[in-house]
Amino acid sequence: MKQIGLLVACMLLLSCNSKAQTEKKEKVFPVTKTEAEWKAQLTDMQFYILREAGTERPFTSNFNYFKGEGVFHCAACNTPLFETKHKFDSGTGWPSFDRAIEGNVEYDVDYKLGYARTEEHCATCGGHLGHVFNDGPRETTGKRHCINGAALVFVGEVNE
Repeated sequence: MKQIGLLVACMLLLSCNSKAQTEKKEKVFPVTKTEAEWKAQLTDMQFYILREAGTERPFTSNFNYFKGEGVFHCAACNTPLFETKHKFDSGTGWPSFDRAIEGNVEYDVDYKLGYARTEEHCATCGGHLGHVFNDGPRETTGKRHCINGAALVFVGEVNE
């Protein structure tokens, strides 16, 4: 009887410790650079957000209340990510959009706060952009892409 219990315990330990559950393949993005190359190219804040998945403080981005016609690009690789016509004031303190440019943003699940959140990355360089939530404008997509302004650069015409 003791041998059966020992056998069952060993099987449970082995089944919970398989390599398939612990190994996560690193995605290779079309634009890939070393940490030193990214640090040389980006500001400290951009590096913190885009490469270390940091978050800027709310209401500190110049893009939060920004008005202009054009497109926000990834600050790391210049991939077009969000159109200004889809920007809205969410009141959260971060630039918010109801949709991304299709195919240019990828999504992953982040558990850093102890619960699942949908994290957004640039599909070209893998840079962390922010998170997407289901509390956006109901009359459009219902999505709120809550984006760190330091992860973006604006290309277009500024309205004063």
